Amino acid sequence: MTLEIGRAPLSRTDAAVRSARVAGSAPLSRTDVAVKSAQEIRDERRAAVLRTEVALKVTLVTLTWLVSVSLLLGWGITGPQRQPGTILLAALAAVVGPFVGAVIATRHGQFRLGGVYVVLTLAMVLPALLVVRAG
Repeated sequence: MTLEIGRAPLSRTDAAVRSARVAGSAPLSRTDVAVKSAQEIRDERRAAVLRTEVALKVTLVTLTWLVSVSLLLGWGITGPQRQPGTILLAALAAVVGPFVGAVIATRHGQFRLGGVYVVLTLAMVLPALLVVRAG
C-alpha cells in the first residue's frame, strides 16, 4: 500500500502571481491591489463633496417647490377673490420645480436622482392640469 500525496490545486493568488510572472512584471502582492494612491483618495473626496453639494441643491429646490406650490394654491383658492392667475402659476410651479431638480442632478452626473425627479415631473403633470381646469 502506497501513500500518494497529490499537489493541491492552485489558488487564485498563486494564479495571479504566475500570470504576472509570465507577463514579465514583478509578482503582485496584496498591498498593490488594496492600497489606494494619493490621487485616488483625492478623487474620492472630490466626488463625495460634489455628491453632497448636489444633494443640498436638489433639497433646496425641493423644499422651495413644496412651499411655493402650497402657498400659491392656498392663496389662489382661499384668497379674497378666486384668482385663476395664481392657480395657473401654482400649476406651472408644480411641474417646473421637479424638472429643475432633475436638471441639476443629471448635469452633475447623478442620473438615478435625476431619473427620480423626471418621474416626479411627469407625475405632477396630471395634478397640474386638474388644478388649472378646476380653478
